[in-house]
Amino acid sequence: MILSTTLVWISLGVLPLVSDDPKPPGQAAGLYAHENLVAWCIVPFDAKKRGPEERAVMMESLGIKRYAYDWRAEHLPTFPQELEAIKRHGIELTAVWFPGSLDNDARYLLEQLAKAGLKPQLWVTGGGDAPKTPEEREARIEAEVARLKPIAEAAGRQGSSVALYNHGGWFGEPENQIAIIKKIGLPNVGLVYNLHHGHDHLERFPALLQTMKPYLLALNLNGMVKDGEKLGKKILIIGQGDLDGQLLTIIRNSGWNGPIGILNHTDEDAGVRLKANLDGLDQVVKQLP
Repeated sequence: MILSTTLVWISLGVLPLVSDDPKPPGQAAGLYAHENLVAWCIVPFDAKKRGPEERAVMMESLGIKRYAYDWRAEHLPTFPQELEAIKRHGIELTAVWFPGSLDNDARYLLEQLAKAGLKPQLWVTGGGDAPKTPEEREARIEAEVARLKPIAEAAGRQGSSVALYNHGGWFGEPENQIAIIKKIGLPNVGLVYNLHHGHDHLERFPALLQTMKPYLLALNLNGMVKDGEKLGKKILIIGQGDLDGQLLTIIRNSGWNGPIGILNHTDEDAGVRLKANLDGLDQVVKQLP
């Protein structure tokens, strides 16, 4: 469903909120149901430094059925054990944080995923300052295509998709990612959008979401306030942001029905932080119009 062009500005003066044809409460509950949520940033971001089995047990105890695997070099040796643990506990590997080129780590991850018969999304990031001229932008797009297309081709041979991850900088702007995706020209390439990297997009988020939707593979939530990153509130528990209800309504009304991520991304206990996000999300969803 396409968002109506009729917009009503909320009293905060920050987000345009779609006013007509709201989705029934049941659809919101389904979109934000615990079994549709993807735990994110819980491997290197975890005060308890859980291993594969402990992490799987923690997710199962919270009723989380899906997660995205982020890692540091010290975690890769236990990646096979990670895949075994989530299989035993009935948890889907929805995505894997992936290197920016087909280096040894990337090939190792692909090899282990193939052995396990798994086909998750591969989340790939980039960076860089904004080009100064249209010619420089086009050259940057071509350079990113040359970097990313081999990853997409390797992923495609295994049945996986590649999602360009907004992590700030020029590469993190969805319009630039879409230009890269179009140039790559492969059906298994899209993008993953993270609200915690989208504070500068809040005023245009409804229109931006519609622009992204044809390419969107996953959307990660966060507690959001105006200028949150500038105010030192980049990562908040869902429900602690005064814009959370409006954002969840916009996402629901957009017709998006894919994976929804919740994150730790702090030095706190990942289990405690995920539980707080689950509880906060539930409370916000109950209050949606």
